[in-house]
Amino acid sequence: MRGLQTPVRAIRRQVFTEVAKLGFKANAETLVADMEAIPYEIVGEDSEVKYRESIYRARAVVRERLRLAMGLSLRPENKPVHLTAGVEASNISEKYYEPPLMQVIPSACDKCPDNIYEVSNQCRGCMAHPCAEVCPKGAISMVKGQSYIDMEKCIRCGKCKAICPYDAIAKKVRPCSAACGIKAIGTDELGRAKIDDKKCVKCGQCMASCPFGAIADKSQIFQLIQAMKQGPVYVELAPAVIGQFGADVRLWKIKAALKEVGFADVYEVALGADIGASTEAKQYVNEVKSGKKPFLLTSCCPAWSVLAKRTLPDMVDTVSNALTPMVATARMIKQRHPEGKIVFAGPCAAKKLEASRTSVRSDVDFVITFEELAAIFAAMGIDLETYECEEPIHDATGAGRGYAIAGGVASAIEQCIEEYYPGTEVYIEHAEGLSECQKILMLAKAGKKDGCLIEGMGCPGGCIAGAGTILPIAKAKVEVEKMKKASSRQLPPKELSEIELD
Repeated sequence: MRGLQTPVRAIRRQVFTEVAKLGFKANAETLVADMEAIPYEIVGEDSEVKYRESIYRARAVVRERLRLAMGLSLRPENKPVHLTAGVEASNISEKYYEPPLMQVIPSACDKCPDNIYEVSNQCRGCMAHPCAEVCPKGAISMVKGQSYIDMEKCIRCGKCKAICPYDAIAKKVRPCSAACGIKAIGTDELGRAKIDDKKCVKCGQCMASCPFGAIADKSQIFQLIQAMKQGPVYVELAPAVIGQFGADVRLWKIKAALKEVGFADVYEVALGADIGASTEAKQYVNEVKSGKKPFLLTSCCPAWSVLAKRTLPDMVDTVSNALTPMVATARMIKQRHPEGKIVFAGPCAAKKLEASRTSVRSDVDFVITFEELAAIFAAMGIDLETYECEEPIHDATGAGRGYAIAGGVASAIEQCIEEYYPGTEVYIEHAEGLSECQKILMLAKAGKKDGCLIEGMGCPGGCIAGAGTILPIAKAKVEVEKMKKASSRQLPPKELSEIELD
């Protein structure tokens, strides 16, 4: 549903924009009252909100969205908790994150049926009734001239659907469950979606796929704006940003707008990707080609990295120890501006989790998505499509900028190997989407991918398909390819693999 201006997206944008306005207003004395007024401003008596049966339910959903956008948890359903409870803890400029990151809003979930076969009105009650003949449990009978499935007997094998000559049997799958490639979404006692936080890798595809907007992640918009008032905040901008704010909105314009908002300076995360590509090229040659390791897994996608370490607990060292582009860029910024704070602006919900990891010092203080960044621009009255200011930015090469597209990481590393270590044969594999990622990890575990450089992307399509993107995936790919091709330099120097970022 990316690229469609649906009511769900409109509500999300409004909530984020109002939270950004709260941040810029920053009146501690009126914060609670201002926050309480937001649901009524977004969903008024004459509201055009059409995706709920009443304005009262719409407001209930907005209230919970508002809490998540302020970095707070959802309120419990079994005891009274005020909308603004805990807001004082959010009114800070320090890094703020209260797990879990991804949550189902109970009042928004429509209790979609999951993995159920149902006979539609397309059934013609044919004499052959092959659906009943192939059912291994005798769950299908003829009732009033049409096939009928007894759900107590049905084992969801799908044989009836496969054989129906009229395609009259539908398989109903909950959209969020279908989007989750690792089956981290189940059902609670009331039939609503429920996320298993122990399985979830925070890719956010469930959030992007829910047509009711019932799944949302927590935001740091408010805390970020507070930090901007306290001291310099530097933006590291992911390469997937190109095209997200308009087809003709290039990096130079985005940089100028970010500085007008109040950020101290802007850097390309693709610079960290260049470091990663040169480093992993060196690792592949020194560790895989030498036989020290059976294969090398890329490390840039946090959802993939977490999944890989869970799937291959005895082979964790096969995941590259190269710093992710986000972390490498942040450390470079910190070396230049040790007094400043850093915000990663990108397409990915999982980066919010990565920035909070204790195993690796990220140096990233805040993470916001492009969707959240668009709300900050809206709060400041900046329309990038009509914005005229520009400021040059030339941090990265085409290789690093190509990291935004599935296959782009492996391609960049392969090009670096061919340039730095001529004559080295490279075996490339890549998977996109958690289901495919899990399959390739199992093949690697079984010894079927020895000698390979394996790129994994949690989102189908790569970073351009992240949960926090705005643009349709196909269009985003075209824009990134254009930016990559137009880059003044195509490959990073070999020396980047030696850079010290401790």
